[in-house]
Amino acid sequence: MKQKVALVLGCGGARATAHIGVIRELEKQGYEISSISGTSMGALVGGIYAAGKLDEYESWLRSLSKMDIFNLVDFTLSTNGIIKADKVLREIKKIIPDHKIEELPIKFAAVATDLKLRKEVVITEGSLFEAIRASISIPMVITPLRKNDTLFVDGGVLNPVPTNRVSRQKGDILIAVNVNSLIPPVKKAKVDDHPHLGYFEKLTNGKLNEFQNPFKSFTGERTVLKKDILPIVHKMKNSRFGVETLINLYYQAEGKKVKYVMLSGLKHPTKFDKTSTSQAMKEFIMEGHQIALTTFKNFNLITKTIRKQLYKI
Repeated sequence: MKQKVALVLGCGGARATAHIGVIRELEKQGYEISSISGTSMGALVGGIYAAGKLDEYESWLRSLSKMDIFNLVDFTLSTNGIIKADKVLREIKKIIPDHKIEELPIKFAAVATDLKLRKEVVITEGSLFEAIRASISIPMVITPLRKNDTLFVDGGVLNPVPTNRVSRQKGDILIAVNVNSLIPPVKKAKVDDHPHLGYFEKLTNGKLNEFQNPFKSFTGERTVLKKDILPIVHKMKNSRFGVETLINLYYQAEGKKVKYVMLSGLKHPTKFDKTSTSQAMKEFIMEGHQIALTTFKNFNLITKTIRKQLYKI
């Protein structure tokens, strides 16, 4: 009998495409995903997988060009957001029909936020695509979903990695995927101090930069000390995959800290800057594979990290 997994997929914009790779690696390792909870893009990938349509979705993603993506962006002049996101969901519906969540073969929960009541909402029934639309509504970027008297925005506002919202059963294991950076927040300068900001960044008073924008290059680098890396150089050489994940696990297990240096003006190109959209999607998915595989191969480091965190409580 296969080991059952309760899978949690966090938010992360375009980077959340890596969730696909994680799912593929879990299947390759012989695990059975018995339940899923997701926030934002995690809800999109998780919901489509729960519907049994991940192959179709991945093929569609890989076929997109930058012009295709631009044509899928339905801009709107609204104080609540600049993109409606209805067009892209309509395109996905052409290859993946809507489902009732309660009828999916895998238990699924999408997490959104009630903007008026400022509380978390867990959606476990009704239209799958309506639940996804509610969960991906990034404030100030994608317009909220209005249903009756409720305004739904991105679930990542209150619960970016919803480990407490996935259905559990006896004997399963919990696996959570967080694709967001660990770079600490820095104080934002005024928009006027950054003449390089584009039209939509200025339109939203710089707010667009605070969210996941696949077309915007990131700035900043992480620096690590040579003496701290030497103990795991051999492991890094032999692992072939997930070097950054391996470094993060080692640092956490040893109680070390990575120094983050924000270098203003340094353009650190994203995958979308360096290659085609289809290749970028392919690389994101491959990184998901690599992260999952590195985790499986470094179970002792993960255990050590967890123990250290428990001792701090």
